[in-house]
Amino acid sequence: MLLFILRRLGVMFLTAFALTFIVFSLTNLQPNLEKLAKSEASVRMTDDQVVSWIANNGYDTPMLSRYAQWLGVLPGWVKTMEDGEVRGRCIAKGADPAAAPRYCGLVQGDWGSSTVFKKPVSEVLGRSLGQTGWLMLTVMLVMVPTALMLGVLSGMREGSRTDRVLSTFAIVTTATPEYVSGVIFIALFASATAGLSPLLADWGWISGKTLFMGTATSAMDDITFWNFALPVMTIALYGIGYIARMTRASMTEVMTAQYIRTARLKGVGFTQVVLKHALRNALIAPFTVIMLQFPWLLNGVVIVETLFNYKGFGWTLVQAATNNDIEMLLGCSVVAVFVVLVTQLISDVGYVFLNPRIRLA
Repeated sequence: MLLFILRRLGVMFLTAFALTFIVFSLTNLQPNLEKLAKSEASVRMTDDQVVSWIANNGYDTPMLSRYAQWLGVLPGWVKTMEDGEVRGRCIAKGADPAAAPRYCGLVQGDWGSSTVFKKPVSEVLGRSLGQTGWLMLTVMLVMVPTALMLGVLSGMREGSRTDRVLSTFAIVTTATPEYVSGVIFIALFASATAGLSPLLADWGWISGKTLFMGTATSAMDDITFWNFALPVMTIALYGIGYIARMTRASMTEVMTAQYIRTARLKGVGFTQVVLKHALRNALIAPFTVIMLQFPWLLNGVVIVETLFNYKGFGWTLVQAATNNDIEMLLGCSVVAVFVVLVTQLISDVGYVFLNPRIRLA
């Protein structure tokens, strides 16, 4: 097992270096650097001024060297301007160049500074990941138990009316993207002129104009059921259908196994057969699917957070991409790569523990 984990860690590091270098290369293309120069200095800059700005800010060095400086394994660039000012990657504005460190990158914990938020990238990402973390946790607490229950109930009675109804529900929810279900939920529950809210207000069942809040901005300071329900429902609905279908397929396969038939022939009750023999084996495959929901949630919240104006990781990523914030985009890519690789490692290790045949092999 230890050798297996070490091999997986080695592959993870190589994958992380490859993915981050690809993202670094794409975000540091010449058109992006020219756009960054005009947004930071002046949109009326001439081509020569743009070239000068790029050179004065260290973007004229080879791509591989800049990537190594961003990682913090090479010393940061240092340039002396015509007026005698000393600039460098590791030299803060107004600081003493002699006191500046030589290395400043990811290894040293320096993620750079955001050109949009005017703050350190680590500070902005810390705040946004905290907000998204609460959203992801709530979604998982709603999505996973509901999906497993629906999948098990459907797989227990393959071909029955219950199975057909639940399977249809799972297919419909999986086929409905978040931006569609989110708009539908807002129209039904958070509109003062349409949906259920006007009726409930006329009947006196709700005190306000709408049943739920159409935005989740207030949830950043105080999470309540009324301002957090719609974004959670929007994200969870898609995942419920997907996990339920996978659980149903696994449960159906297990229920036709020979040891299940033997237990039934011995007179073991149906409920005991399901809970004691079938359920544990049926959850092996859904476990992998559930672990893969974490990177999907991290990237899937982009649409939902933008739709509900919830300023988490997805909202931050959209702002960085829209405004060509290179350092913030790189920081977001590091977080996304880390989450994907770690969840895959946990999934692989957990699958080995859950499946004795793989562990013994």
